[in-house]
Amino acid sequence: MKIVISCAITGSIHTPSMSPFLPFRAEDIAAQALGAAQAGAAVLHLHARDPQDGRPSAALDHWRGFLPAISAGCDAVVNMTTGGSAVMSLAQRLAAPEAFAPEMCSLNMGSMNFALYPMADKPRDWRFDWEEPFLRGSDDLVFKNTPRDIAGVLQRMGVERGARFEFECYDVSHLYLLRHVMDRGLVPGADSGAPIFLQFVLGVLGGIAAEPEHLLHLKATAERLFPRFEWSVLAAGRRQMEFATLAAAMGGHVRVGLEDNLYLGRGVLARSNAEQVARVREIVEALGRVVATPDEARAILGLKGKVMF
Repeated sequence: MKIVISCAITGSIHTPSMSPFLPFRAEDIAAQALGAAQAGAAVLHLHARDPQDGRPSAALDHWRGFLPAISAGCDAVVNMTTGGSAVMSLAQRLAAPEAFAPEMCSLNMGSMNFALYPMADKPRDWRFDWEEPFLRGSDDLVFKNTPRDIAGVLQRMGVERGARFEFECYDVSHLYLLRHVMDRGLVPGADSGAPIFLQFVLGVLGGIAAEPEHLLHLKATAERLFPRFEWSVLAAGRRQMEFATLAAAMGGHVRVGLEDNLYLGRGVLARSNAEQVARVREIVEALGRVVATPDEARAILGLKGKVMF
């Protein structure tokens, strides 16, 4: 079977002080995205950063700094975040996806505590003055994704712009909310029998923990709720490769990348997103699976086709 490898290039969780290899300048985001695609990533999950200080950004100019180079340099699916950062408003989070109309975007399927503050306890020399307060302040942070928010994203990105969604589910309750919005007829293409794409997210404090029994429960719940679906797994932090291996062995797709985990192995920082993609590709192929090409991923996920930016 074909396995779609997704790679989350930079995200909004980690900060520049945590790894010298985390890309935040536009040229570095583009270079690492192209490297990940060359290593075997069919889908590139993208966030923007301020190139001056690495702060998560919603600015269109920051997105323009790397999107054209990525679309010109590879055939990978561009998957733009609508999650952005938990400290952004929904209007900020949607500004770039609405402007660029990608073939895929992410959609967080529920409000939740999004607790990053334990990351601030490790001794480090902070590179920028926003980093430590950003992390420590997450002990009082709710990542807002209400049913109204979700319906708005489905309308504006799916109905009006033809994007398909990576439904990011951080807990079992998010699967039930997705079933609810499908029953309301809000998910474009669902009534045609096209599969939805579930991304099980484990290991974020505030969501479900990265334990194998939880993955089994998420998959079993999805099988009860959805007639057709494709599914993938990411585990935030040190269990990234373990859960990618579990997912591939179970017939799912996989996601890696420096958004989710900064390391290649115990105590060894990944020097690039491509290193993580190459490692998971070895695992997938050792299990007898075949890595999907970008066009195969488009067919599996029912996408509208490559968008040039």
